[in-house]
Amino acid sequence: MGRLEGKVAVVTGGCSGIGLATVERFVAEGARVLIADIQDDAGAAIMRRLDGSVRYHHCDVTRESDIAAAMDEAAASFGGLDILFNNAGAAGARLPIEEMTGEAWDATQALLLRSVALGIRYALPHLRARGGGAIINTASIAGLQAGWSPIAYAVAKAGVIQLTRVAAAELARYRVRVNAICPGYILTNIFTADTANPPDVADRIDAALRQVAPDMQPVPTAGAPRHIADACVFLASEEAAFVNGTHLVVDGGLTIGPRHAWDPETKSLIRAAISDAVKG
Repeated sequence: MGRLEGKVAVVTGGCSGIGLATVERFVAEGARVLIADIQDDAGAAIMRRLDGSVRYHHCDVTRESDIAAAMDEAAASFGGLDILFNNAGAAGARLPIEEMTGEAWDATQALLLRSVALGIRYALPHLRARGGGAIINTASIAGLQAGWSPIAYAVAKAGVIQLTRVAAAELARYRVRVNAICPGYILTNIFTADTANPPDVADRIDAALRQVAPDMQPVPTAGAPRHIADACVFLASEEAAFVNGTHLVVDGGLTIGPRHAWDPETKSLIRAAISDAVKG
């Protein structure tokens, strides 16, 4: 029996990247999944491939009515709702604060933070009807430290972490657990999908990122969507029944300290520089 046998889940942004990997893992563990996304062709293909276990519902998470409809559709199609993975997102506005516009700021917050709050709000009646459930929110290491993303994205993800804590406190009485995952450097199309680069340039950027990815963190393996999907299965399952209101960092150790804390080469360069300075 799978760890999510008999459960029903909604995964926003489930047609690609972390979302798709999580849909596949949830299905492998016995869940039925409604994918809420705007990639209609991809959604139809996933439904055909995972016939009977997955339904696709067109959902723009910046539209409140779309979010509400997706939660209702999951309950109507599969008889209820047990798990929500608020995952949909993109890089958002890449402007520095000195160039930021209110429109760009609001669009990023709507996509990355407001959508999570509304996902929780509209999933809650269905979760309560089942006697409880699990909500997982995609945050980021960018919400924990400066320097990992543009400012609008970082602030939105910090908001997701705090939203997770407060929602967990409010919803515990309904036996609804709320947790977040903070991915590190994970190879998805988020780095190139919403840029103005032509496809050939985007492909070259992606190839370069894949080449350097294993060296980004202490664990010498490129971060992959499956690493986040595995964490999602844990947080959604009964194995995490006593885990609530926290954020799980899944980053291969990227945020454990400055690079010289774990990279011998960097440490040697720093020591050499200090030695040269003393001698000079």
